[in-house]
Amino acid sequence: MTNTLQQQWAQCQTILADNMTSSAYKTWFAPIVPLQFAEGVLVLQVKSSFVAEYIEENYIPLLSAAIIRVFGQGTRLEYRVLIDATSGAGTMLPSAGAPERGQWQMTKTQPTATNDDLPKLNELYTFDSFIAGEPNKLARTAGLAIAKQPGYTAFNPLFVYGGSGVGKTHLACAIGHQVQALNPHARVLYVSANTFKLQFQDARKENRIPDFLNFYQSVDVLIVDDIQYFAGLKGTQDTFFHIFNYLQQSRKQLILTCDKPPVQLKDIEERLLSRFKWGLAAEITPPDYELRRNILLSKMRRDGIQLSEEIVNYIAQNVRDSVRDLEGILASLLAHSTLTDKEIDLELAEKVVSHIVTMQPQTITVQDVVSAVAKQYNIPEKALMAQNRSKEVTYARHVAVYLSKQLTESSLSEIGYRMGRRTHATVLHSIAYVREMMENDAVLRQQLAQLTSALQH
Repeated sequence: MTNTLQQQWAQCQTILADNMTSSAYKTWFAPIVPLQFAEGVLVLQVKSSFVAEYIEENYIPLLSAAIIRVFGQGTRLEYRVLIDATSGAGTMLPSAGAPERGQWQMTKTQPTATNDDLPKLNELYTFDSFIAGEPNKLARTAGLAIAKQPGYTAFNPLFVYGGSGVGKTHLACAIGHQVQALNPHARVLYVSANTFKLQFQDARKENRIPDFLNFYQSVDVLIVDDIQYFAGLKGTQDTFFHIFNYLQQSRKQLILTCDKPPVQLKDIEERLLSRFKWGLAAEITPPDYELRRNILLSKMRRDGIQLSEEIVNYIAQNVRDSVRDLEGILASLLAHSTLTDKEIDLELAEKVVSHIVTMQPQTITVQDVVSAVAKQYNIPEKALMAQNRSKEVTYARHVAVYLSKQLTESSLSEIGYRMGRRTHATVLHSIAYVREMMENDAVLRQQLAQLTSALQH
């Protein structure tokens, strides 16, 4: 780092310190280290991604003004998050520079789209940061196939559905990024259903419907987020129907996200619903324990956060429904740690989790039992559900049925159905078999105790 860069950043710090409280400056800007200024890009090293995000949300106008004043007009800002202080490893985060998606407008003079005219995909939503797991396996696999040949797979449209915060938007943007990585000239457009509606209404008021249609028909990959918000909007649906047909017939890719499957959508025209079903409807379910834990570990590495195994397990066990909640927990923990200059312990984690999610007694499902038993006996989960009659699989299946009866609220019929559509009598046989074996098999009793403990904690 040159003295010039040090001096320039010191000038920026002076401007910042003069325009905020002393405590705010010491917390957010004093620890920043300027790393590089080259080709119009200023790189600042920050303690964590939370610091960068907090600055972006609360101080970016002031910081931008200071940087432009000292480094010159057109200077771009990037943050480097230090992950490992020993090795110096870090990750880069760009400062927000593109207009908000909701503020983007088409113009009369631009009836067709180029990459520069399109809103930028969220830089953080890539396949590298999309953690794979059983709940998103189908959708992710289809997304990777689409990225290689957009418009030329059986997955057109790709209709991704699931609850809030499970990763639908992340996956859709990841596909877009991958398409552009493989084909830089591909025109990928992400738009929310609400933004599409507002753009259509503006175009209709200003008699620019032909421009509107031309614009959307010029893209190679169209991503529409939260398609459920088209409900009851006849004009919007009619226009999207024509855009959909044109793109689909032109071998262009459509990716739609929704909070429910097509069959459950209300106030959507039948002809549009039928087209939603043409390709693949892939559900992303709430993350299971393993996926939640892997997501936490990934975000910890990205943000430079260090948490004990006990804290990671506690969060993964209790934050069940949403990836966003996991991100919120980490951000809150880091905020508390940064502002109070204290290490993150289990007591703080329990407090933060209780404020963000409703703590409920853990409900164990048959699937939870199957996963635990499969792992214990090193047997694929699918084998437990299949008609496999090998000695090892049959033994493990008996254990899974027995534990399902002991630990879940499922009826015998439901247990049988979820264990590969087995009969009521088969379930009773498995339960009786394990009870009989337990009387003289100390190893089995120990295994059952370990599995029960693992499932209840």
